[in-house]
Amino acid sequence: MMDYGLIGNCAINALIDASARIVWSCFPRFDSEPIFCRLLDGDRDRGYFGVELEDCVSIEQAYVENTAVLRTEMRDARGAGIRILDFAPRFEQFGRMFHPTTLVRIVEPLGEGPRIKIACRPLYNYGAQLPVITRGSNHIRYVDDIMALRLTTNAPLTYVLDEITFHLDGTVALLLGADESLRSGLVETARDFLEKTTRYWLQVSGRLNIPFEWQEAVIRSAITLKLCSFEETGAIIASPTTSLPETDGEGRNWDYRFCWLRDAFFVVRALNRLGYVETMESHLRYLSDLVARSEDGYLQPVYGIGLEKRLTERVIDSLEGFLGNQPVRVGNQAYEHDQHDG
Repeated sequence: MMDYGLIGNCAINALIDASARIVWSCFPRFDSEPIFCRLLDGDRDRGYFGVELEDCVSIEQAYVENTAVLRTEMRDARGAGIRILDFAPRFEQFGRMFHPTTLVRIVEPLGEGPRIKIACRPLYNYGAQLPVITRGSNHIRYVDDIMALRLTTNAPLTYVLDEITFHLDGTVALLLGADESLRSGLVETARDFLEKTTRYWLQVSGRLNIPFEWQEAVIRSAITLKLCSFEETGAIIASPTTSLPETDGEGRNWDYRFCWLRDAFFVVRALNRLGYVETMESHLRYLSDLVARSEDGYLQPVYGIGLEKRLTERVIDSLEGFLGNQPVRVGNQAYEHDQHDG
């Protein structure tokens, strides 16, 4: 998984591959159905959100230092290129944390004349259902029976819908999220979100009590752990993914998008030692709610992020699995287990 970058805002998250394609993201919660599922779909060319540079010869990818903003730079054979900034907005606004179910992609030209292609191919029902696509004045809607996503962009909609390569002569912003209109200009909104989100993560990183050695690795680990916390309830998931194989070809592929109380304890302790106490306070509220809902004082080893007790496991036949590893599982039968870890 070293070839994937994680972005998020404690409401949603997404995995981005080395080619700058969003290949995994669940909406509107960590444990919801994925709108982008190519991570678990073998070699099938679907279920992703990509920005491609024509005649690309090199790609460099890294996080903006001490943030959850992923930067990808591509160059073509002539030396022209593009810069892509990927993030999910997260910052304080009106006295509370603003973390909408929105993914933001900002694409900037480097040099003269780069040509790009944008391909947005969401799927519903774990890859089994294509969305109904409708076009607005400056947005595209992807609709099914229970969800409507809106991609708002200043890129030519015809080129996005038909996946046609075009010259990038200025900044293109792509905001994918709830089917709602923006209150101000698109590019201005995207840049404002970027500035405030970057500032938030830098402030968080600057407050951490980190050791003298391995500072970069410790900060990156702290940000990654924080992205696994679901702020609405205080739950901490074991992983943002499901069905990545423990061992290739052996079928031990499990859904880890739930809160194991044991694992969450270690996450909270690690972040608390670094001075990130907000996660501990939020998780204590989650535990308090679990105890209040327990009829006999018994706590399961794992719960859903919304305090769900039953995490019934089922197999998804519509996805081919990570690198062809099947089955793809949703839910986790471990909620029925007794796990006595000393």
